[in-house]
Amino acid sequence: MRKKQNEYYDVAVIGGGPAGMMTAAIAAENGLKVILLEKNDSLGNKLRITGGGRCNITNATFDYKKFLEKFPEAKKFLYSPFSKFSVKDTFEFFEKNGLELVTEARNRVFPKSQKAIDVVKTLIKKIRKNKVEVLTRAEVVDLRRTGDGSNKIEALLLKDGRRIFAKNFVIATGGVASPKTGSTGDGFRWLKKLGLKVKKPNPNIVPLKTDSKIFHSISGTAWNNAGVKFLLNGKTKIKKTGRILFTHFGLSAPLILNSAYEVKKLLAQGRVEVVLDLFPDLDEAKLDKKILKLFEENKNKILKNVLPELLQKKLSEAVLTYSKLGIANKKVNEITKDERKNLVRILKNIRMTITGTLGMERAVIADGGLELDEVDTKTMKVKGWDNLYVVGDVLNINRPSGGYSLQLCWTTGFVVADALKNMVEKK
Repeated sequence: MRKKQNEYYDVAVIGGGPAGMMTAAIAAENGLKVILLEKNDSLGNKLRITGGGRCNITNATFDYKKFLEKFPEAKKFLYSPFSKFSVKDTFEFFEKNGLELVTEARNRVFPKSQKAIDVVKTLIKKIRKNKVEVLTRAEVVDLRRTGDGSNKIEALLLKDGRRIFAKNFVIATGGVASPKTGSTGDGFRWLKKLGLKVKKPNPNIVPLKTDSKIFHSISGTAWNNAGVKFLLNGKTKIKKTGRILFTHFGLSAPLILNSAYEVKKLLAQGRVEVVLDLFPDLDEAKLDKKILKLFEENKNKILKNVLPELLQKKLSEAVLTYSKLGIANKKVNEITKDERKNLVRILKNIRMTITGTLGMERAVIADGGLELDEVDTKTMKVKGWDNLYVVGDVLNINRPSGGYSLQLCWTTGFVVADALKNMVEKK
């Protein structure tokens, strides 16, 4: 639907992702005349595919101070926003609006339906109920300042030549991860053009590339409990335990994704290796005892047919190839004590070189954006500007996966809408 050339709004929100929809819905509920602009054909394109199509809405860490420990660099900045809208408020918001939630492993929260589209539908329903005007296929190309020289935005210029006038403007264009969904860094460019400090984005939560073609060949195979160490020039720098996923380029799954930010820093300093321990709960002696028992129960069988009882078939084949022990086709009763012990050591010490990270196309989250010292932590208003606000991934805030990114969107969106509420109260 085409809008009038000079229609005037209290708030114009640029970007129909989670932060933009939250801002628009709450601002309209507070009595403001709101327009939400989205350059795609529909709202929430990225939200529809997040969490593998299930949408990890938040993380059920209800003590917001503990929650913010996951944001070490931005913790101080986020105390005020999260004191206004926390994880508990997110639960209340979605459940009050008809979306049942469930909490799963690692406190990750999903819609009970396990469908991300239901999160999008809930937000759209709220937007419609509160009479937000939604304009899709509306690509903003520039922010137009007032002509009096003040730091104030007067209008948005759309690609088709139309202008949207408003009293306040909220940039909710997201970052640059998954650019196919429309996250192409538009907001970063506008803010930089206005003379503000914007950090260049890099993929942060992103799969890692390795040099091991042997393990590339078992793409899609997961191992639920692995010890993972990252070594810089031979010295252990990062140590974690959790699920890993072998891919055609290297390694993925939440443990790997959440290590990528630290691993990138190591890569800038030298050679980085990853060491996988497939049995972190057993020392070599206990694992050897476990394998010895397996061998005794399968004395006359060939090792490659026995090892899948300990590991998945594809993983066991890859381990035997990687080992270079030449024992895959040996009968179990022909394997020497030294060969068995060498196999034990390999199961606890699989090494690969990290050759880099995948790019923005495969990134779950990228860092970069408007530096936090440019933003009023109580309102999300850009300092020095009368009517410009930023929310969600436009802010330069590093965070892990597991619901933390979306919670940042819900919180900052609410804070802006709450700050703008004063406009109504003063009318």
